[in-house]
Amino acid sequence: MESSLTTALAAAPMTAKLTLIAPEIVLFVGSVIVAVLGLSRSASVRKTVPGVTILFLVASIAASAFVYRTDAVAESGLLIPMLGGFSKALIAAIAIPLVMVASSSIDRKLEEAFESGRAAFDPIRVMRGEFFAFFLLAVAGTMLVANAADLIWLFLALELASLPTYVMVAVSRGTRRAQEAAVKYFFLGALSAATFLYGFALLYGATGTLELGPMRDAIAASAAAGGVPTLALVGGILAILGIAFKLAAVPMHFYAPDVYEGAGAGTTAFLGFIPKVAGVLALFILLSIFGWSGHTVVEGGQVYAIKGLPLSISVVLFMLAVLTMTLGNVGALLQRNVKRMLAYSSIAQSGYLLVGIIAGPGAGFNAVMFYLLGYGIMNTAIFAVLASLERNGEEVETIDDLAGLRSRHPMLAWVLAISAVSLIGIPPLIGFFGKLAIFSAALEANQTLLVIIAAVNSAIGAAYYLQLVAAPMLGQPNARTESIQTVPSSWPRVAAIVLGGGIVLMPLGLAPLVSAAASTSGAQPATRTTTAPTADVGVSVGASAGVGVGASAESPRAAEAPEQLDLAAR
Repeated sequence: MESSLTTALAAAPMTAKLTLIAPEIVLFVGSVIVAVLGLSRSASVRKTVPGVTILFLVASIAASAFVYRTDAVAESGLLIPMLGGFSKALIAAIAIPLVMVASSSIDRKLEEAFESGRAAFDPIRVMRGEFFAFFLLAVAGTMLVANAADLIWLFLALELASLPTYVMVAVSRGTRRAQEAAVKYFFLGALSAATFLYGFALLYGATGTLELGPMRDAIAASAAAGGVPTLALVGGILAILGIAFKLAAVPMHFYAPDVYEGAGAGTTAFLGFIPKVAGVLALFILLSIFGWSGHTVVEGGQVYAIKGLPLSISVVLFMLAVLTMTLGNVGALLQRNVKRMLAYSSIAQSGYLLVGIIAGPGAGFNAVMFYLLGYGIMNTAIFAVLASLERNGEEVETIDDLAGLRSRHPMLAWVLAISAVSLIGIPPLIGFFGKLAIFSAALEANQTLLVIIAAVNSAIGAAYYLQLVAAPMLGQPNARTESIQTVPSSWPRVAAIVLGGGIVLMPLGLAPLVSAAASTSGAQPATRTTTAPTADVGVSVGASAGVGVGASAESPRAAEAPEQLDLAAR
């Protein structure tokens, strides 16, 4: 009887984890179905692939809303149990317009050849089914990151979020440029995977476990005894640097301009959001291993408590945030190619996200999730406009191509202008409230210098974002722009108009959105108290991964007057 009870209790967390990945299971089933539909000899069946993809994304949102209201959340034993509650719905919701944006270009010329009789149907040549199957697999991998309970799960989820995108880039346009972009993307992706996998190995060596919960407890015990092991700190830093690839953050940002330029507009929009969310979720989990309170410094025989992350990790994050914002914005200023400009813009946006991550759980994490919601809408809206336009069957590429767009396609011009203004952070659009949340959370965490740097970078960013306003709204049409037409499919235009409306109207329903994003930090594990002896003193330190505030990277003493812990002479 006792043995049966023990077995049931041990199986409960696994059952809960399987329950929480119901949305991912839905998407996996969807990937198999759309892959099969894409091979049909019937053109009408093949045309249903984007619609079927959207249906499975909607089903995953419904599944996510259901499972995160069950007892599985409390029984899962995850480090941040409610992390997937909002993030999975966000990922799937933004993926719906991403499908609409990408649907217009995949296999378009090939399908036209089949329809006109210039080519016979060949199932080996069609890629629409495979493209959207990979699309759903990458989305599922991103969702799985939120449910990582150990380093193996986290690694596999990150790779599932990345590997399909290499193929998506290669087939997005069917050109040598796209294939070259895919190769560059793949090799730097392999480098980043090796980097964070090596970091994971060092974390395992320092703590003796692959499970995130026990790993957090082991690091907390070491911190209470006088400091986090150097091996764990090096492993954490290497893992952060590797995960920076997903964010297109320094120093793993080099691929972004070439890949964005070479890939099709729909795939570029996908790269600008889905991998970025995977990186953010991975950093939430990874940094929670180190805890956000309870670290100590021994000086002069006295033990001092330090709020926030270990100093070395705080410094690395601070440097990454500053360099990513600055290099991204400065690089964008030098571009005339729209997609390269947006690539550098994506890099800069990752810097702002790192500001919120540094601010820590609670206000910081919630602000990051809310910012991702706004960024996903704004970024996708711009790429939807680009995917809606073509010149002689090719995508528009330069800012000059957009001159005078208002005279021929006024609705698309307005969406482009509104999206760019919102990315600057001008009220009352959604982008303003996103940046306000990030900056407010950072100020609460005493990151004043970081906020000042971010504000200066926002002003720099306005210079190139305004080019996306001036060219379509104030520029004069010329011979080059007269040949620009809309693509035959209406899906990208519909996505652009809906997203543009969302940028304007979402602030009217701000409270529910903020409340939903705030659920990210809900249902945290209870604070653990670890007591460990030092050479001369005993220290009691709270080591929860889910409480506390971000530390300043400028001083080992995060607070102005560090709290001296109660000491018990031995």
